[in-house]
Amino acid sequence: MKIRNMKGTAIGLLALAVCVAPLKAETATPGPLLIEIKSTLIDSFETRHPDRRRFGKLEFRGGLVLTSPNRNFGGLSGMTIDPDGKQFLAVTDRGFWLSGTIEANGDRPTGISKAAIAPVIAPDGKPAGESRRYDTESMARDGNTIYLGVERVNEILKFDFGKNGLLARAEQVPVPPGVKKLPSNGGLEGLAFVPIGMSLAGTLIALGEQGVSKTDDNPAFLIGGPSPGEFTFRRLDDFDVTDATITPDGQLIVLERHFSLTRGVNMRVRRAALSGIKPGVRVEGDVLFAADGGYEIDNMEAIAAHRNAAGETILTILSDDNFNTLLQRTVLLRFAIVE
Repeated sequence: MKIRNMKGTAIGLLALAVCVAPLKAETATPGPLLIEIKSTLIDSFETRHPDRRRFGKLEFRGGLVLTSPNRNFGGLSGMTIDPDGKQFLAVTDRGFWLSGTIEANGDRPTGISKAAIAPVIAPDGKPAGESRRYDTESMARDGNTIYLGVERVNEILKFDFGKNGLLARAEQVPVPPGVKKLPSNGGLEGLAFVPIGMSLAGTLIALGEQGVSKTDDNPAFLIGGPSPGEFTFRRLDDFDVTDATITPDGQLIVLERHFSLTRGVNMRVRRAALSGIKPGVRVEGDVLFAADGGYEIDNMEAIAAHRNAAGETILTILSDDNFNTLLQRTVLLRFAIVE
């Protein structure tokens, strides 16, 4: 689901309910196209207490505000990151891949280099952004295989990046019947693949943004793996799921968002052990941290995890600016999980 925000203005708050439409590629060539991404450092996460670094069970390591002259940059809704925390792959909710390198001083991001953008290629060989599959909202990775969750049509697509990289053509993944019953603009916002050596290894975990009603728990699906089936992720305080990832130590991390005219935009991060997830259960998840408009957040929609050289789990979180650069920002944040 797309929302729009402008800090401190009634116009921006009202615009949060507006959804975006598909955008065609700049050229007929599928790409990839090298692009420039400019970065502005975020040194303090909480504007009210600029020296504060600890937030719940997270420690702020740094952030960036990202801009680009390329008209297809923005709307970042899902991402994966290499084990070293450098190379990333993201997807926009208008059907474009974005790849690049996160330059950093330790865990502190300092910029983006070697950025490239290309249309997601649908199963018919055409750009997904020119079809009903334009609303690509979530991403997971299994080695060289990339999975995308697509709202509106409520599908999962997979791509062989080992063979074709950004030019890979999508294949449809069979999904449980419940996926097709998700709301059109409240579908699979969270995808996470469980790697070998963990509980549920080989499973693609898919989480819906919302249930059938705003009070229902979030529907979730175990696709493939040792015990396929459905479970629910408890809905708390009217937050929607916006993404999910798996940490190197076997935890499911879920990124959530809440918006209202009275509270503005809020972000929350929850965690649940993979060992407690199985068909039929209601997963609670403990809150690692929640943030409101007094923090350097926007419409946070993508999350990925890696382990740094010191053995800490690092979370990288991206925002979706809905291609509305006058009212919103593309923000990249990094935190370490600390107990």
